[in-house]
Amino acid sequence: MSAVRLRRWLGVGFRLLLWTLALSILLTYSSVRLQDPLEQVRRFTRANEFDFLTWTVDAAAVKISQASLGDTGYLDPAQGHEVVLEYLRLLQAAEEFEARLAEIYADPALTDAASAAAPIASELDATRQALRRLQPSAETVLQEQVAIVLADLGLGAGGEIFPPVSFHFSRLPDALIVSPRSVIRQDANIQLDPGLPLEEHVALESGVERALGVSALVVPVGGIGTYPTMVQETTALDWVLETVVHEWVHNYLSLRPLGLNYETTPELRTMNETTASLLGTEIGQQVLRRSYPERTPPEVLPAPPAAESTPQAPPEPPAFDFRAEMHATRIQVDALLATGQVEDAEAYMQARRQVFYDRGYHFLRRLNQAYFAFYGAYADEPGGAAGEDPVGAAVRALRAQSRSTVDFLRRMAWMDSYSDLTRALADG
Repeated sequence: MSAVRLRRWLGVGFRLLLWTLALSILLTYSSVRLQDPLEQVRRFTRANEFDFLTWTVDAAAVKISQASLGDTGYLDPAQGHEVVLEYLRLLQAAEEFEARLAEIYADPALTDAASAAAPIASELDATRQALRRLQPSAETVLQEQVAIVLADLGLGAGGEIFPPVSFHFSRLPDALIVSPRSVIRQDANIQLDPGLPLEEHVALESGVERALGVSALVVPVGGIGTYPTMVQETTALDWVLETVVHEWVHNYLSLRPLGLNYETTPELRTMNETTASLLGTEIGQQVLRRSYPERTPPEVLPAPPAAESTPQAPPEPPAFDFRAEMHATRIQVDALLATGQVEDAEAYMQARRQVFYDRGYHFLRRLNQAYFAFYGAYADEPGGAAGEDPVGAAVRALRAQSRSTVDFLRRMAWMDSYSDLTRALADG
């Protein structure tokens, strides 16, 4: 290893180590100030809680090892582009092999499913091995592509992004969300070991609800702002880039007032998540256009106006708008809860879940207060599960009136109350 590469490796490794230690201290600090409702819920989850400390230490070691891969750091843009696309091609192949295996084992006509599946299982194993070999390079390329755009936007200091962009593809934990029944408010968000069967999720929700008189729901997550950040493995490159940026924004905020006060109030949580979601989409799309223009959706042009003599077809019935319908549902639930009609609100949510199911939204396993407490904080778009909560709209308004991405992020970062946001909007 050359002296230049050695210094580069040591420098990157040192920065990663410092940042990992800093965030570990923050995680430890937050754990000693847990509120009683959370401790009550953890009586049910301790045996299945995700081990963040071990994951973070292991992932940090992986990232430091990746920093020593000098060849990846010196790939030209075309070579890095091809590395990522090859990784996605292999991942697509692995997913197809897994789907074929599931079909074989589900076929009641097969008397020896194991023998029929053996060749495909062998192909899957070889593909997964190739993915493991290529994953460090693909992650390093994607990190560099995101960092370049962040630096171009003015978020670097002396050409360096801090915290450094660092993520690791990983199987993510699910999260148990708990809300009171009488009001929509997230009182607990506990990460569970990945891979727990659905029956255990259902049993955990039921046990917590019966014992504590609350609303509970286990939800999937796509990324977690540890350091390095955790990102779900997927072939959707635009989603990956947006998630990497989203979680980097959380890391950026974590040593500033907005991030430090993430759990202080529901308003601050919404401010955090909406800021990260807005910039994740905005900057992630910039990375996609810069590094993968062929994967950028084409601009949709308006259709030319019809000639006056052309007979007009009858209007199509309006399509079912998930966000609009969920927005209306949340408003009605809030209204019922505000007047103390808890059972009526829960019956209404169950009836609405059936409506969504009938319209093809089969992923909506439960619709309850915990669902809205979790998804309502992601208010980067109007409507949806946030209902009439003004916080997300205020964050969007501040982004619209901010001079730049950097201006918006820095203004949000130093806020520690919703009143700070309303004052910033009033000041213009």
